[in-house]
Amino acid sequence: MGKADAAGAPSSYDRILGILCSVLNAYSAVLFLPAEEASAGGDRVHYVASGFSLGDSLDFSAEIREGMGPAGWILRHREPLLIANFDRRKNYLGYYAGNEEQHIKAFMGCALPDTEGALCVDSKRQYSFSEQDQKMLHLFADLIARLGEDIDDNEERRQTLRYYAGLRAVYDLRRRHSRWAEFLRRYLELMAGLTGFSYALLCTRGADGKNYCVEGENYDLLLRPGVSVPVFSMSSGIVGWVFRNGAPLRSDGPDGSPETLLLGREAGLPQFQTVSALPLVIQRRTRGVLCLAHEVPLRITSATQDFMRMAADHMALFLENLFVKCRLRDLHREAENRFPETGHEKQQK
Repeated sequence: MGKADAAGAPSSYDRILGILCSVLNAYSAVLFLPAEEASAGGDRVHYVASGFSLGDSLDFSAEIREGMGPAGWILRHREPLLIANFDRRKNYLGYYAGNEEQHIKAFMGCALPDTEGALCVDSKRQYSFSEQDQKMLHLFADLIARLGEDIDDNEERRQTLRYYAGLRAVYDLRRRHSRWAEFLRRYLELMAGLTGFSYALLCTRGADGKNYCVEGENYDLLLRPGVSVPVFSMSSGIVGWVFRNGAPLRSDGPDGSPETLLLGREAGLPQFQTVSALPLVIQRRTRGVLCLAHEVPLRITSATQDFMRMAADHMALFLENLFVKCRLRDLHREAENRFPETGHEKQQK
């Protein structure tokens, strides 16, 4: 991976960092990679291999030594770091020109897996990054590390880049579709289209925790007009197993034979030969399962797995936001019912 040329055409890494900034609402994202030789003191020098910023003050000639500032700390200790309230009197980022760094209020970074280097993001808003954002950053770091490997199969490289473009499309859906039903349909259509699976569906846990229902699908197999929403027992099918165990389940062997039916025999679905089911964890509990299925054996590459995992995490974050909003709305209604005079006084004002 060569050094980024700020004046040249955007590289694959520049595009990836642009998506990362969009996903995390970050101000800048910077990728550090090691120089070929260590410095005179023995510490490895790392340069800005790629960067993306909403401003124009990134210093692409910057070099970071291990232990130098937050990025250097990550490079030395190989540990993630999140500074919710960045104090420039105590920390120095070292990759901005001029006085731009004085406006940075939050920082987050992690080491690239199985290789030297670090991926960092920052923001001009305090407390703008969370533990969920840190998890998302790790996924991007993993994908960048994979992209940097010598891939013999050009098709796999093209597939990886296509998934990055698809990931941006997934994250843009919320801005383009405000209604939940429309958003979900488009999301599932996008998931199926990008991965090559023929069928995509989202199942959600029932209120009593004993059943689950089909929330949406990319085309109408179960949710047909005039038909009630299908409900299944937690003991039914692959989806039920994922709900019970809170773990992903994939079947893509050469014989393409899943252990059991997708939703159980009562669903009346085709016998899918390739299945990938991912749990959506909200408030430490599996409240949804994203499932992709195909009628014939389909090879699931590492790039496909990474994309599905990141897209599933996005859906989990989206559902968690909805869960919190609904909870706050219920609490507000409960407060109004208990103290009706408060609402009356507000109307008078």
